[in-house]
Amino acid sequence: MTHKLLLEFPSQFTSPRLLLRSYQPGDGPMYFVVAQKNRQHLQRFEAQNSLMTIDTPERAEIVVREMHAAWQSREYFFLGAFERGSGEFAAQVYIGPVDWDTPEFVIGYIADAAHEGQGYVSEAVQAALDFIFTYFQAHRISLHCDDANVRSWKLAERCGFKLEARLRENRRNPDGSFSTERVYGMLRSEYTAGTEYA
Repeated sequence: MTHKLLLEFPSQFTSPRLLLRSYQPGDGPMYFVVAQKNRQHLQRFEAQNSLMTIDTPERAEIVVREMHAAWQSREYFFLGAFERGSGEFAAQVYIGPVDWDTPEFVIGYIADAAHEGQGYVSEAVQAALDFIFTYFQAHRISLHCDDANVRSWKLAERCGFKLEARLRENRRNPDGSFSTERVYGMLRSEYTAGTEYA
């Protein structure tokens, strides 16, 4: 396996309707608007998301610069997904290395409130899977979501992920209740076998 710092891969790529790209210094004003628009939308299932920490344009710029630095160091990877026609933010995809030697990665995603239910996240995830399997030569990709977040886990299944476990009440929510976590996985052999995505 090539050392992670020697890997060559694009910082942006496209799908039929989207431009997916890494965040860059200067994206703070845009990311601040995204955070404000989605705070209520993300509260239930994404209370720990970095977007929820953004309360000023300055903080937003710090966050995007941290994500840019993490991309450069191969610590983790955030992709903004933007409509190719309008340039509007539609979704975000997170890629986290679990083990570079396997190699295994975890993927996560959110939809912009105004773009939910239009297939943008599915499209972004499919493009990100192509990216991970092609450039990182992943053997396995995992995905975790709240059992109550039906929209999220149905998307995972449409994209070809297989349910591997349900971790019962393994996380306490801000309101004191407990959540059950679904764990999904996709193997390279499943991906290359031509999984049909919806």
